[in-house]
Amino acid sequence: MKITFLFSFLFLTFLTNSQTLHIKTYGNKTNTPIIFIHGGPRGNACLFEGTNSAEELSKRGFYVIVYDRRGEGRSIDPNAKFTYNEAFKDLNTIYKTYNLKKATLLAHSFGGLVATLYSEKYPEKINSLILIGALFSQQKTYNHILDSVKKIYTKNNNLVMLDKVAHIEKLAKNSAEYRKACFELAGENNFFKMPKPTTESKALYHQYEISEFYKTNIRNKNAPLIFYKNEKQNNIDTKPILQKLKAKEVPIYAIYGMQDGIFSVSEIEALKNIVGKQNFVTIQNCSHYLFVDQQREFLDNIDKWLK
Repeated sequence: MKITFLFSFLFLTFLTNSQTLHIKTYGNKTNTPIIFIHGGPRGNACLFEGTNSAEELSKRGFYVIVYDRRGEGRSIDPNAKFTYNEAFKDLNTIYKTYNLKKATLLAHSFGGLVATLYSEKYPEKINSLILIGALFSQQKTYNHILDSVKKIYTKNNNLVMLDKVAHIEKLAKNSAEYRKACFELAGENNFFKMPKPTTESKALYHQYEISEFYKTNIRNKNAPLIFYKNEKQNNIDTKPILQKLKAKEVPIYAIYGMQDGIFSVSEIEALKNIVGKQNFVTIQNCSHYLFVDQQREFLDNIDKWLK
């Protein structure tokens, strides 16, 4: 990777509480700081980096900090607890390490829950909160997935899969098994895929698949199990928290793919009403991974909001 006067790259692995945290930074440290918070639990920031999303964002005049949460991805830790408080401690370590008084949290998928709860606890550390395809009402998301696939299986007269859905609906709603089953059905029905891949999105996905980031796309299969064991807030609705943050004048923005199949229209409208129409964007021909499906439009909106 070439380093020019427009783009600087720093990789940092350091020990925090006897644990290795994997962090990379992009851009000039004197620019406005943005911390990217990936999905999960079990996720990592490899796709955001491997599709040059972090680099391209830094070229627009931001200091982008990307990391894998403790025990997830490249931040390997067999003793990780996967709780929100643990995630908060690591975020605080990042703030301290990079001498940040405030930062923008750019939060994807499950990372939206982490970022929203962190913002609630430390509003003084937040320049703004940007939700990108982020979870905010977990049970309603699961309900929407199950209702949607039932319609598909009913239309196709797929009795086997309808029986499977009925079994899933009987599982404990606060269990890793229930969460996994819901998202597996969403994946099998292409809820996470853009409907009409563009030349640009195909190139970005291909670039990622042949990159070192793809090779280091570590997925800790135990992370969700341990999260549900240790974290009491394992099926939450953060809309009331977002309303409180807005009342405290913490800037909140949200950007979602029009074809992200895990969110219902009613829930998206509810979120739009909270953050405000001017702070909310939906992108056409785009699903869950906005920064790949429609990268330029995604970056344009982040740039517009923060500048």
